[in-house]
Amino acid sequence: MLRNPYVRTIILSRILLQLGVWVRNFAILLYVTEITHNDPMYVSLISVVEYAPVFLFAIIGGTFADRWPPKRTMMISDALSACSVFVVLLVVMSGSWRALLLATLASAILSQFSQPSAMKLFKQHVPEEQLQSVMAMFQSLTAFFMVIGPVIGAFIYEHYGIEVSLILMCGMFIGSALILGMLPRDLPADTGKVKSGIMAEVKSGLNYVWSSTVLKNLGAAFAFAGLAAGLIQPLGIFVIMENLGKDRGFLQWVMMANGAAMLLGGMLIMSRGKAVKPQTLLAFGLLVSAAGTAGVGWSHNTLLTITLQTATGFFYPCIHIGINTLLLRNTEAAYMGRVGGIMGPMFMGFMVMGMSAAGYLKGAIPLGAVFSVSGVLFLIAMLVLLPLVRAKEPGRQTIRG
Repeated sequence: MLRNPYVRTIILSRILLQLGVWVRNFAILLYVTEITHNDPMYVSLISVVEYAPVFLFAIIGGTFADRWPPKRTMMISDALSACSVFVVLLVVMSGSWRALLLATLASAILSQFSQPSAMKLFKQHVPEEQLQSVMAMFQSLTAFFMVIGPVIGAFIYEHYGIEVSLILMCGMFIGSALILGMLPRDLPADTGKVKSGIMAEVKSGLNYVWSSTVLKNLGAAFAFAGLAAGLIQPLGIFVIMENLGKDRGFLQWVMMANGAAMLLGGMLIMSRGKAVKPQTLLAFGLLVSAAGTAGVGWSHNTLLTITLQTATGFFYPCIHIGINTLLLRNTEAAYMGRVGGIMGPMFMGFMVMGMSAAGYLKGAIPLGAVFSVSGVLFLIAMLVLLPLVRAKEPGRQTIRG
């Protein structure tokens, strides 16, 4: 896979971007927490500016990614992110710390244009039989930075401060843009194709998803899985304190075990999972998540809880690898950006709904029951995918929108 210049170059670019994002996330979080004396409004605003662009710009970014040359789009996005961070650095040095939120917002918006372009390049230049392994490689990269990213971000901020953190972040984005410049030239556009308006292309993307049985089933699975993930995401600290009787600081060790297991799971799929159908990987990952989530909610044994978290972490890459592989295999290159722009907000939207309901449910029913509800939702997502698992050649037909 690494012999493929597109895979090799985009991976190098993503390494720098991941470093920049984790430095951004933790440096800004720690700085805002310190400067506002733990003001919950400003701390929560950090999450808002990270997630809001997914809802507001994902489908628009995906539509433009389908219209624009992918290499150029990715390079310009990274370069503009670097420029925005540099401007924010100047403002912060003059004393206005609130501009840090603008840096997060700008890079989050621009990523909605860059990410679909990378998927489009994979669709165009990676053989179909290698797509699953490429997705496994990217999932392993993400898991790796989930383990070391918080450590790096916190270390840089605590030892060098917010200005150095922003300078490093700017350098990472510039480095990513320069690395992407090593990609071969974009394929020539279809000169005879007349482009319609933006809203017409958005509608065309929605029709394309609706006309595909595979994409509709994936969308439903996205919704249930997002809701399930959202229900338990804010409640991990209560598992540590109420079920296990530990200090809240113990949560970081559980999360590190989960992240390390995700890394190992992704690497195993990358090396051994080529023969497994992506829909089977996805369904199995959801099934393990259903059982593991319910078990974590009711467990009062530290070793059992860590074991269940490790098991769900190990098989969690099956979900993301299966989803991304199915999207790539069952989406024409011309619709790649819009399909990703529709599916991403669907997962994120239901996850936010779950996060909003988590506190209410926690007060109304036992903690174990909330985790059981989440497990049932993961199970429903798996059942939605059963028609794809049973199909011999799911969704290989050409679908027109």
